[in-house]
Amino acid sequence: MSRELKARGVNIIDLSLGEPDFRTPEHICNAAIKAMADGFTKYAPVAGFPDLLAAISAKLKRDNNLDYAPNEIIVSTGAKQSLANAVLSIVDPGDEVIIPTPYWVTYSSLVQLAGGKITYIPCSIENDFKLLPEQLEAVISERTRLFMFSSPCNPTGSVYSKAELAALVEVFKRYPRTVIISDEIYEYINYKGHHESIAQFTEIRDNVVVINGMSKGFAMTGWRLGYMAAPRELVASCDKLQAQFTSAACSITQKASVAALTSDLGPTYKMVEGFKERRDFIIPALKNIPGVKCNNPEGAFYAFPDISSFFGKSYGDYHINNDDDLSMYLLNEAHVATVCGTAFGDSDCIRISFANSMPNLVEAMQRIAEALGKLA
Repeated sequence: MSRELKARGVNIIDLSLGEPDFRTPEHICNAAIKAMADGFTKYAPVAGFPDLLAAISAKLKRDNNLDYAPNEIIVSTGAKQSLANAVLSIVDPGDEVIIPTPYWVTYSSLVQLAGGKITYIPCSIENDFKLLPEQLEAVISERTRLFMFSSPCNPTGSVYSKAELAALVEVFKRYPRTVIISDEIYEYINYKGHHESIAQFTEIRDNVVVINGMSKGFAMTGWRLGYMAAPRELVASCDKLQAQFTSAACSITQKASVAALTSDLGPTYKMVEGFKERRDFIIPALKNIPGVKCNNPEGAFYAFPDISSFFGKSYGDYHINNDDDLSMYLLNEAHVATVCGTAFGDSDCIRISFANSMPNLVEAMQRIAEALGKLA
């Protein structure tokens, strides 16, 4: 509907997109051009070129102090395929899977494709949408096959500290059958400092699958490259699965990714500074709107405000019964595109991306405040 309105000439500010609005750094693009000139235009090994696997291994050691050999890593066509490979290799029909909410929408769809049974654990805005160990303890059992989460989180921007992860690990230690998928695609977009991975805890290391990729931290969404680091047995299974689905990731993207991972991260940090500036504007702007409740995201580039206070209110012909109604109201009345929270497992919220220019964000917040102020 946003695209239809744009096509009719309506000035829509799109705050629904989950991708950086920055350009891919020039040195990465140049590496792709060189790869083509050097003839890297043929099929690559299914798991990835050896130099890329070595670069990922070195990156995991450099940035996360994680020791993964190249044969414990597989490269895929985006982190979403890495997630799919892992879920389809781990989950059998009827297996129990735990997903704390809010969560990235793909998690549940992949579990459904695998035939798994999902138990959702709602996490509150009062606790920054983070899972508490007692919540996990109340749900996990010997039958639990998989646990899936992200940090930094899409859609909430929540970032788990080392202490918070350690508390969850104390629970996981008692359930050795449970595999943990840790989605770390937003690792570099972190406003609180050093990223902490749950894979650092040696007691559960062999039960952890780390998912990451190039799209968010390097503004390489269209390049499509993700990777998984996991125990060798699981990586071998994913290799077999991927060989039939897509074979290897794009050879040119792989060579560009080597350059991204082994070069200066200055462009990434500069991009993160831009996101932080926007975060520091949009969160206070949302909190200043009467009726809006918002956490302070420490990562990613989303706000996930609780807008449930507007349910039951109206303006003209608009009647707000739920988050979907509110998103539609903001699209039609304020001409701002957002995403309803139901898609992420929390119907009290909407997701607002600040991967947009500051002038657009300023205008969007003015429009949203005015539109919400009309509801009574």
